[in-house]
Amino acid sequence: MATIYGIKNCDTMKRARTWLEAHKVNADFHDYKASGIDKPTLEGWANKVGWEVLLNRGGTTFKKLPDADKEGLTEKKAIALMLAQPSMIKRPVLDAKGKLTVGFKPDDYKKLFA
Repeated sequence: MATIYGIKNCDTMKRARTWLEAHKVNADFHDYKASGIDKPTLEGWANKVGWEVLLNRGGTTFKKLPDADKEGLTEKKAIALMLAQPSMIKRPVLDAKGKLTVGFKPDDYKKLFA
């Protein structure tokens, strides 16, 4: 079983979910903007892929932060920011087959579910 994490109205999320459906991959959807994300899960992801991969620095939520919050980022500070505002987590996060895939690239999904 797979779980895809993200935000319902995100275009990248929509493309990823459409890909999964088209390839008959059953995946539970967890909307971390509506349902939140817990600290142990986020820390586990950071341990697997690195907090730098998880933090969406290109999104408007991150860009609107005060400079003081953006400067001197550490894992602890980044996780606190992502917990406070889950829309700062890159999307989608796909947990499937013991692997964590961040972002949507059809080729990566194809390899994972081949």
